[in-house]
Amino acid sequence: MKTLVKRILIGAIPLAMMSSCETALDKSPFNAITDASAFSTADRCLLSLYGVYDAAQSSPYTDGTVRGYPFGAANIEQGDARGEDVINVAAFFQITYQATYNTTTANNVGHWGALYALINKANISIDGFKNAAKSNIITAAAAAQYEAECRFLRALAHHEAVTLFARPYLDGNGNKLGVPYRDFAINSGSAVDQVRAIPRPTVAENYEKILADLDFAETNLPATLSPGTVRATKAAAIALKQRVKLHKGDWAGVIAEGAKLVPAAAPFVSPIGAWKLTDEPSGPFTNNSSTESIFSIRNDALDNTGTNGALPSMYGAANLGARGLLAISPIIWNNAKWLETDKRRTQLYLTGANANGASTVNVFTKKYTSYTERADFAPQIRYAEVLLNSAEAEARQATGVSDRAIALLNAVRNRALAAPATEAYTAASFADKKALIAAILLERRVEFLAEGKRWSDIHRNAVDPDFNTGGIPAKYANAAQGAALYKVGGAINPTQAAIPYADFRFIWPIPDTEKTQNPIIEQNPGY
Repeated sequence: MKTLVKRILIGAIPLAMMSSCETALDKSPFNAITDASAFSTADRCLLSLYGVYDAAQSSPYTDGTVRGYPFGAANIEQGDARGEDVINVAAFFQITYQATYNTTTANNVGHWGALYALINKANISIDGFKNAAKSNIITAAAAAQYEAECRFLRALAHHEAVTLFARPYLDGNGNKLGVPYRDFAINSGSAVDQVRAIPRPTVAENYEKILADLDFAETNLPATLSPGTVRATKAAAIALKQRVKLHKGDWAGVIAEGAKLVPAAAPFVSPIGAWKLTDEPSGPFTNNSSTESIFSIRNDALDNTGTNGALPSMYGAANLGARGLLAISPIIWNNAKWLETDKRRTQLYLTGANANGASTVNVFTKKYTSYTERADFAPQIRYAEVLLNSAEAEARQATGVSDRAIALLNAVRNRALAAPATEAYTAASFADKKALIAAILLERRVEFLAEGKRWSDIHRNAVDPDFNTGGIPAKYANAAQGAALYKVGGAINPTQAAIPYADFRFIWPIPDTEKTQNPIIEQNPGY
């Protein structure tokens, strides 16, 4: 379908999302739609909205190909490759994995470009929806909802950018350089001049605008939408807002947002959207639109992120038809606090051949298994995250060991336990609140392994006095391989040195492509 739509305003529309727009499809070919007519009918307004979602799946990479930047696959792969819980088996993710990026390397340049392409498409569409409402093409309510969906995606993109290209909020209470916050369309010479006149804001200013976008989204989004999971809903906006406040260290705010989605007592089912954990750990991955999958980016057989980007291609074992490029690291696999009987170990992982040949093996994830069609959705927000966000905030804000935090932690952990009646945590399991927080942070690593969230946690906790990694953690060199490495409670011997937090490589550089077009933008120190 991508060949049918050439103009950046509309973008490609995944075929499976078109069923409600058949009338518009019959009227004229997509490549006949001009900027002026893109919002001329209600159907075309909806197509334009879908185009923004498509930009979230796959904005063009640096060479014009599709590799799942920013959210179709790349944010997950890059988020894992920056951390220590995967092994870069071959050389594919080496620049990210070894932190040898610079102002021209393709991964960080591509991510920046894709994020801001999505943001600009969202901004152009917001203006189009408002004008369509003024002309009575769509209702004011529809325009507000479509704007809310775009502002959700705009907030998601800016938050991704700030975690990659800026220091964390808790370093200086947001006083470090943030990223450009683009909340207007760049579609004219005057708009370009406006961009060139705005210096980099602070991280605190970024967070203020991100939260404002999400407040608007929460107010104007419905509890449910069709198709589910792949469109932003009220619960998605709340959950993303909760995540952002977690990065700010606003524990009361995290708890308040979580309370909108998590009842006071188990069983935990969201009063907004009825989101809940699946019965088994594999549930969100055997069903792309599970009861737990609050927001994901759609991939399908006709519109996916390609062999050089798709999640099953990168994370899957080579003997199963994948490329065997990102394996699970013994650093997390051998952690004795991740119980050997945990069902996630068997439901979601296997030992298979890696990219170096059939005789070399690693542990790989089975979360993404559509090796031929590459139709696995890219999970962005699951209900498990909402529960663990709330658990962490409750634990951090409490004066002692929080029973509420333990209950929320157990809700996620217990479904994977062989004997939850005896293995579940109790208050007696923890010497103090720090021990509880440590258990929650480990649970995040286990639960979201191979979902790209490791870097986010490393970044936000970088200056935490008790739970920081010291920077980019030590890792296994990409040559590490073999089943003998993997033994629960076994030795962990990373061979690639850690990079201290103070090192300039902890964050990515502003790309030269941006510096050339926008000379006022200040480069990150050290680059």
